[in-house]
Parts: sequence; structure tokens; C-alpha cells
Amino acid sequence: MAGATMDRIVSLCKRRGFLFQGSELYGGLQGTWDYGPMGVELKNNVKRAWWRANVYERDDMEGLDAAILMNRLVLKYSGHEATFSDPLVDCRKCKRRFRADHADPTEKCSEGGAHNFTEPRPFNLMFKTTVGPIESDDNMAYLRPETAQGIFVNFKNVLDSTNRKLPFGIAQIGKAYRNEITPKNFIFRVREFEQMEIEYFVMPGTDEDWHARWIADRVAWYHHYGIKTENLRQLVQPPEELSHYSKATTDLLYRFFPEREGDKQFEEVEGIANRQDYDLTCHTKGGKTGFKDGSSIPNEHAVLKQTYFDVATNQHLTPYVIEPSGGVDRITLAFLMDAYEEQVLEGGKERTVLHLHPDLAPVKVAVIPLARNKPDMVELAKKIKRNLQATGRLRTLLDDSGNIGKCYARQDEIGTPFCLTVDHQSLEDHQVTVRHRDTMAQERIAIDALERYLEERLR
Repeated sequence: MAGATMDRIVSLCKRRGFLFQGSELYGGLQGTWDYGPMGVELKNNVKRAWWRANVYERDDMEGLDAAILMNRLVLKYSGHEATFSDPLVDCRKCKRRFRADHADPTEKCSEGGAHNFTEPRPFNLMFKTTVGPIESDDNMAYLRPETAQGIFVNFKNVLDSTNRKLPFGIAQIGKAYRNEITPKNFIFRVREFEQMEIEYFVMPGTDEDWHARWIADRVAWYHHYGIKTENLRQLVQPPEELSHYSKATTDLLYRFFPEREGDKQFEEVEGIANRQDYDLTCHTKGGKTGFKDGSSIPNEHAVLKQTYFDVATNQHLTPYVIEPSGGVDRITLAFLMDAYEEQVLEGGKERTVLHLHPDLAPVKVAVIPLARNKPDMVELAKKIKRNLQATGRLRTLLDDSGNIGKCYARQDEIGTPFCLTVDHQSLEDHQVTVRHRDTMAQERIAIDALERYLEERLR
């Protein structure tokens, strides 16, 4: 049995309608990807699962959907305008550009020999645009490089409108944009992506405990939805690797590259950081933005103080923040890779299957008429499909595009947990054959019992 590699996942995603190269009709646009019919369902299910676990199933969380375009001052006082950059190098011979920390000086240059790199220089990753009909520096804005800043600048709005008490969090799912120097590895590193972020505000002094609790919660979420224990690691960032505002950061690493050796197989899928009071101090009247070199910018533009009034001590304070932050695209890729399996069955027959958690599967049920040239059989299959789909909980497809073996193979590859076969006998006994994706076991179930049967097992 074989597991996933990036090449196998890319092939599956194109073949079964999960992902397509952005603007492929015109040669593509590097660093962009379009989610196809199966991909958009999977991605939406991942977001729903995350939102349900972190907002609906908790009593200490609020949701937010902040604008992508923000006042330029937001990204000035967050520090992004001055420091959000990667080191860039050019090859003097072939003129290609590379991110310095990813550049391989031994790699062969198209102009012969090894690359001849320039000295690294900073390259700001934010996309610039203009707001309004006049293009000028006064009207310049950025596409947000992360969703977090929309949460921070709305802290006081959410606090005052909900009357929340510490600790509480604000969750957001949304698009972000980074002008990556070298986007690569499918949807692992792209220029347009989606984030799922939480800013969890706590009393100073309780931050270390909450940081540990959030790490445990996020690891448990991945395991609950099928990520194997051996494929997920925790990396505690050493002090010298921490951002200057971070008290502690633990990265969750997934085995995205099993073909590599040792630790190189693992790359970040999510980070959980203790950001202390840095962000609210940046975005508050009279606050300041501190930088790694010890310099700072006083905030001269914020119109109110983003503080919390603690009744117990009768004083205003600036909360500390714990930030679990993950990319939807990377998380979706991790679920795809972990679910992928190539099997060799009895008799040498091969099968590719996605063992996706039922909550994440793009399609829950496929209804297959055994003979598509039999009107009564097809009509019964359509009726079953309509009834299951009408529940609003069971995404159902009618698959009558080939013989039963090909239908099963197609549904296995997109991760459909159950296939229902309508045959000649179904017209008489009002039963269908239910096939289970993971075991391939089959059993006869009455049509009027299908909804309950499926929902119990999908739950």
C-alpha cells in the first residue's frame, strides 16, 4: 500500500476536480490556484469544522469578518510596512530571483555552472493598490497580508458590543495576500490564500497556561479529523528564532514531503503564539510600535484606547494575546495527503481511496443506478438522491456515468463515504445496496430507513 506524495496529490486533484492552476487557459498565474467542484466542497467543510469547534462549541468566542482593504495606517502601526519582508537574491548570470533562505548555491544555473547570487536585500511581501480614482501615494493601500490585524483593530468594538469578559477570543476566516518571491509546492506556498485565525485575549499572568491549553486543543482537532499522530509534530521555537514581540511560539508541523529525509519531511501547518500585549499596544491611542532593533513609532493616529477595564482591580489593562493561526490551503492539503492511500486488492486489482473524515468529505453519498437505460431504475435513484439532498445535511450525487466498478472507483478517489446502488431488485423490495468506502463491505438497507442509517454512521 502506498501513501501520498505531492506529485500523487497534484495528479488526483486535477483528475477529480479538486484544484486547477489559476488562469490555466492563458498559461496560468504562478502562486494562484482555483478550487474545483470537489475542492470547494472540501475546503468549505474544513472551514466549517474549524468554525464549529472554535466558535459554536465554545462559550468564550466571537466571530468576525473584517475587510480585506484597510487604512494604510493599520499596517504602518502593526509594523508590516517597515518589516514585512523576505530576503531576496538575484542570480547575476540567469537573472532569476530567489528567496535567500531557500536559495541553493550548488544548484545548476541555466547559463552554466552554479548560480552566482547577489547579496540579500529586503523585499516587501505586501501587494500595493490604490483606493479611489486617483493613483498617488496618498491613496495607496495594501491587500492585507494576514487576517489578524482586522481582529486587533476591532478589539474594542467587539468588547463593547458583546460585553465580554476576559478571557475571550475573536475568530476569523478570510483571504490574505503575500507577494511570495518563489511560490512553490502546489498550494503549500501561494500568493493568494485563506487563513483561519484566533486572537484569544487573556489576563496578563495567565498567558502561559492559556498558550499550553490552545496548543493541546489544536493538536486534538487535527487528530479528531483524521491526521495520524506520526504525521503531526510540535516544534517549540527557540528564543533566538522568536519574533521580537513573541514570548513563546509552538509550530505544528505536518509531513508534507515524505520523499525527503529526516526532519525535512515536516513543514509548518499552523502556529500558536503568545504575542503578549504587543498588538493592542501598537493599535491604541498613545501606544507605540516596537521593533527588533529597539526603535519604536508612537501611535499618533488611533482615536481611542484599546484597553480592558478589570472590575476586580478597578483599573484599565492591556490584555495578552494567544494566537492560533493556520492557513486553510495548507490544512486542506494536509487532510488530503493524510487521507490518500493506494491499495492493491485481492487478485492484483488497484484502488486509490481518500479516507476523509465524513465531516470533511466533499460528497457524503453517491446514488448509482445499476442500469442507466432503465427509466424506472434511474427515476428511483433520482428520487433517493433528491430526498437525501433535501435534508440539508447529506451532500448527495447521482452517478450514472459508467459501469458500477468505475463509479465506485471515482467515488473512492473523492472520498465519498457511502455509495447506494439501485438495482432491479430495488424496484420490487424497496431496498438498495449500501457500500462502505473504507471496508468495501455491502449490505441491503430499506429505502425509507436510509436517512437515519446514513446520519448515524456519518455522525
